[in-house]
Amino acid sequence: MPFVKVLPVSALPPGSTAEVSVGENHYALCNLDGEIHALDGVCPCSGGPLAQGVLQGSLLVCPWHGRRYDCRIGVHHFDRDVKVAKYPVLIDNGDILIDVT
Repeated sequence: MPFVKVLPVSALPPGSTAEVSVGENHYALCNLDGEIHALDGVCPCSGGPLAQGVLQGSLLVCPWHGRRYDCRIGVHHFDRDVKVAKYPVLIDNGDILIDVT
């Protein structure tokens, strides 16, 4: 699948998160100081909706149990064996596109 447009950049201000869907899959977008990151939107711990969490620095905090993932690389902050998938992001004409292949 090629890059898919999911959200205007203007809808994701620095320090915020957003949940987007492509087909039946959910993704968490994070704007870390103007750099956009895309992760799998489901926490591997309990299935929590990661995009509904908050950013604490570069850490995306799951709203259900507080697990924290570095949004730049998709790795749990404490247990580096726990990961969420990270997806390539492209910004084109003010839109955020992600490659979910």
